[in-house]
Amino acid sequence: MRRAVLAIDEGTTGTRAAWVTETGEVGGLHYQRLSVASPRAGVVEQSAAEILDSTLSVLRAAYASAVDNGLEITSVSIAAQRATATLWDAVTGQPLAPSMVWQDSRHSAELASLAGVWDQRLWPSIGRPTGVRSVYLWAKHQLEDPDHPEVKQAFSAGRLVFGTVDTWLLWNLSRETTPMVGATNATSSGSYLLGEHAYRYDYIDELGFPRELLPQLRDDVGDFGTLRPEILGPELPIHVAIGDQHAGIVGLGAVSAGQAMCVHGTGSFVDLNVGEVVPENTGRHEGALSLVAWRAAARSMYSVETFTATTGSVVDWLVNTLRLFDSAEQLSELAGRGGHSRAVSIPALTGVRMPQVHTGVGALIGGLSTATTREDVAYSVLAGIAHSVTWCLEANEDVAGLRADQVIVGGGLSKSEPLIQLQADLTGVPFLRYHDTDKASLRGAAFLAGVHTGMWADLAEAKSTLGTPDVFEPRISDAEREDRRGDWRVRVKAEIELADARVSHNSQDFRRDRKERAV
Repeated sequence: MRRAVLAIDEGTTGTRAAWVTETGEVGGLHYQRLSVASPRAGVVEQSAAEILDSTLSVLRAAYASAVDNGLEITSVSIAAQRATATLWDAVTGQPLAPSMVWQDSRHSAELASLAGVWDQRLWPSIGRPTGVRSVYLWAKHQLEDPDHPEVKQAFSAGRLVFGTVDTWLLWNLSRETTPMVGATNATSSGSYLLGEHAYRYDYIDELGFPRELLPQLRDDVGDFGTLRPEILGPELPIHVAIGDQHAGIVGLGAVSAGQAMCVHGTGSFVDLNVGEVVPENTGRHEGALSLVAWRAAARSMYSVETFTATTGSVVDWLVNTLRLFDSAEQLSELAGRGGHSRAVSIPALTGVRMPQVHTGVGALIGGLSTATTREDVAYSVLAGIAHSVTWCLEANEDVAGLRADQVIVGGGLSKSEPLIQLQADLTGVPFLRYHDTDKASLRGAAFLAGVHTGMWADLAEAKSTLGTPDVFEPRISDAEREDRRGDWRVRVKAEIELADARVSHNSQDFRRDRKERAV
């Protein structure tokens, strides 16, 4: 009988489950869409009950497929969206408030007021600054919210449970009811000591979060109990609970130090595997975060992560809103024939993150002339994405003190060969593309569970099931690479200066208006 792992990938906009065999085959894939609400500016929420219901639905469907295919399921693994927080009642099992999604920024001003005192203390220890959202600060405010008195009542009665999505799912799926959180999800929550596998209690106390609500810290790989029998029947062991982005690192095959992952979705994430050493220059770049890549057998692998927020969404905007192109595929095909003008693009619909985090910079397509063609515009769009990825990778290397020797690419835009070639040319690093990259998080969670149970000897053997990748080698000279990168970055810095000047001018106008009204 063929062995397989049952894998869950609980994302922000949808939940998937599938089985992954010892040959790396992914099958029985089922998906259920999730709703995301934004009732007011800065607030992004989801229903934890809906998340659980969708998880149970796709898990049962994937398991039924495994049975139909005669597979022996050895364990269950969970990859979950990071830094989305939930509060629930331990007696009723019901959520007590809408979950705060990782995109939420309602408490950004309060966190900014802490930055001056805390950022320089947090960077070297937890790998990130105060940021724009905190699961702990959100929970503290929920405890004080008059619109949700049941939260405070449950806390006073000792019935309140807090956790991120992995904690919520484990509490509901496993017979083990101790609230648990894996290292990667704790890392993303913003108060996890990277080198110690422990909470940073003084910062949590500063945020006003009760320590007794903290979930128990666990490795991402280990014993998370067994499935409750009413879910599938058999009490299958749960061996992995990991952040989805981290599962993607493993599932794409970036399992050794010096390998990087680039995933193109709504935005483009770049993660550099650093190995078993905490990145040496954490905090050097505001937009580069140091993380636990995954943790197993009491040993952590580390990574540095950067991202550009609106790359896939820029392509979607050009196709569906401006209707300049019929599809992403057409844009890519046209780009393959462009590049003969000075057209330039910056994919910054919500600002830039390199060389600094600056939300005042807008997206740009410029440098146009009467000689500019549609093909040139398409090329500039993909080049802007490739430049953004290049700057991200360079920042990762700077923070890690380590050069990337290859980048493994995945996600929707990885289908564009002109884009991947541009990325290889501008970074000077080979780019690899395996098949079925859209299933990377499912595979990564399954790989970790399979190694734990002996399905594979190690992650290198699990990775071998991915097959032979397409390889995109750099084709331009070092001199041309430096010239092209330099020209594009000059334009980005000019846009930052313009945005700063605009803010300064508006501030002066505001002060003058106040003075005139006072007179």
